[in-house]
Amino acid sequence: MSFDGDEEILQDFLVEAGEILELLSEQLVDLEQNPDDSNLLNAIFRGFHTVKGGAGFLQLDALVSCCHSAENVFDTLRNHKRKVTSELMDVVLETLDNVNAMFEEVRQREAPTPAPQELIERLDQLALPEGEVAIHSAAPASADQGDITDDEFEQLLDALNGDETASAVASETSAVGPVASGNGDINDDEFEALLDQLHGKGQFAGAPAAPAAAKETVAETSSAQPNDISNDEFEALLDQLHGKGGSPTAAIAAASTAPASAKKPEPAKVPSVAKAPAEPAQAKAPAREAANAAAETSVRVDTKRLDDIMNMVGELVLVRNRLQRLGDQSEDEQMHKAVANLDVVTTDLQAAVMQTRMQPIKKVFGRFPRVVRDLARSLKKEINLVMHGEDTDLDKNLVEALSDPLVHLVRNSVDHGIESPAERERAGKPRVGTITLSAEQEGDHILLLITDDGAGMNADVLRRKAVEKGMYDQDGADRLTDQECYNLIFAAGFSTKDQISDVSGRGVGMDVVKTKISQLNGQLSVVSKLGEGSSIVIKVPLTLAIMPTLMIMLADQSFALPLVNVVEIFHLNLSKTNVVDGRECVVVRDKVFPLFHIKRWLIRGGAGNVEPENSHVVIVSMGTRQVGFVVDQLVGQEEVVIKPLGRGLLGTPGMAGATITGDGRIALIIDVPSLLQHYS
Repeated sequence: MSFDGDEEILQDFLVEAGEILELLSEQLVDLEQNPDDSNLLNAIFRGFHTVKGGAGFLQLDALVSCCHSAENVFDTLRNHKRKVTSELMDVVLETLDNVNAMFEEVRQREAPTPAPQELIERLDQLALPEGEVAIHSAAPASADQGDITDDEFEQLLDALNGDETASAVASETSAVGPVASGNGDINDDEFEALLDQLHGKGQFAGAPAAPAAAKETVAETSSAQPNDISNDEFEALLDQLHGKGGSPTAAIAAASTAPASAKKPEPAKVPSVAKAPAEPAQAKAPAREAANAAAETSVRVDTKRLDDIMNMVGELVLVRNRLQRLGDQSEDEQMHKAVANLDVVTTDLQAAVMQTRMQPIKKVFGRFPRVVRDLARSLKKEINLVMHGEDTDLDKNLVEALSDPLVHLVRNSVDHGIESPAERERAGKPRVGTITLSAEQEGDHILLLITDDGAGMNADVLRRKAVEKGMYDQDGADRLTDQECYNLIFAAGFSTKDQISDVSGRGVGMDVVKTKISQLNGQLSVVSKLGEGSSIVIKVPLTLAIMPTLMIMLADQSFALPLVNVVEIFHLNLSKTNVVDGRECVVVRDKVFPLFHIKRWLIRGGAGNVEPENSHVVIVSMGTRQVGFVVDQLVGQEEVVIKPLGRGLLGTPGMAGATITGDGRIALIIDVPSLLQHYS
């Protein structure tokens, strides 16, 4: 299948249909909780209908067929001829999975694979009113599912306008064929002919002069073409033709069963949206042009172009930093002013470019209602998902990178966190558990929380598992604090489940989540209370392109510590340290921090140097753990652009990348969790 001739149309379809399908996933799960919500039923019906229409235009027949069958089901539901059940929703959600799979094939420029015939038949059965069973008669089927034949079209016109009007329309449209072959659609000329017959030639959509019988017409639209009608006006026309919320099939059925005396109603009228005197065509043109100019407020930009712009802004930030350092060394007042102006402009440009890359976290959150619903049904649990802060924006690369870790954490809350309904009742809790997913911005970081009101974590069970798996001896496990026990769930191969299932029990997953969050320069921690529930807290930067850091010196080499890891800085007399369990520690405000001389790890020959009596200590954190790094010199805070390490340095433990400092030197960016894991 070739899409070459329709590339622009295809791109529009991929964008619009992609957004609709994302929304449908949320709406369908919401519908199961609110089965009588007519607005929701209509919205889902329109969603499938719109995707079907776009697919039909591109001749994606397999996608059209699947969406058409789903659309019929929701036409039945919204007309109250069948009720929403969990079993029905299982079929519809399976249909959405097939539609998404076909959509992805189209995105890859492949012909969509048709949905299983068995699924289409189940949908067609559900499209029948409750209690009815499909009867296979000898009568020939129409050209396509749900389409109407020429005879049915004439019956429809008979019912709407009386036999004489119908005959006139039929004779007018027979020359061009009222129903296009294959899909039952009519083209623009055929639709205009139908409107001319219904409303008088040229009298639809605000014509200059109208006969008395056709004074009520739809107001002039503001679309690009003079004769186009808006979606609302088209819906109003359909409501007049078929009855509000009705369908052509229903109208035909009514026409065929109505007595002869009832088949000659008054000609249908479309009520006017606004009754204003008609303007000359010349006066309307400027108004239309103004409306079109106002409508075109967005353009589609390739994300690679945005990435290139962000890289250039990053380079500009480095030049800004260099000029600031040179400006500080100069006594020229004009130089100071120019550098200050450059700083303001660069900061504003950086913020504006970052904003173009921002996407709402809802892009990720939208997947979770379906994930929770399906997993809860398979585990026989009752769970309510609550989401807050869905409009919180962060870098598009982070949105994509967070998707899989968050899905795993939510699945973990469903499986490990929430108890079965019977267990919850025995504990005096409501049968339905609650998982809360929230996001909020904190300065230049995003805070994400996955909270459940389940059983919570038992520190003693975690200690026992750690001993069983050989991670600690009994004495070492006994000395672990409860918080350190909770963090054991992120260790590779660690699982509290005795039985392996397709959901959990293999001890893989949570360690991958922690690694992924660390790669995003983020932090991960756990808060839990036995019997009351658990929370997993994630903190990630707004963007990965530019990072605020604390520049430090070890000997004569520059290093950058991500500011997200820095807790506090102080000057220390190294002669006043203590040794606990063979490790050097420092006590600050009654808190004990392990102390690490990172120069011994990162500078050649650093281990043999004599330590000065006084030095700077930077307290850094990884989740709930905090340690002290001894450094030679503090340079100050600086925004840096992360550059990947060259082939020779790629994979160096403890290094996240490199950057160029304000004085033109190359500085390595420290990956705090990796550094400690490798050296300590």
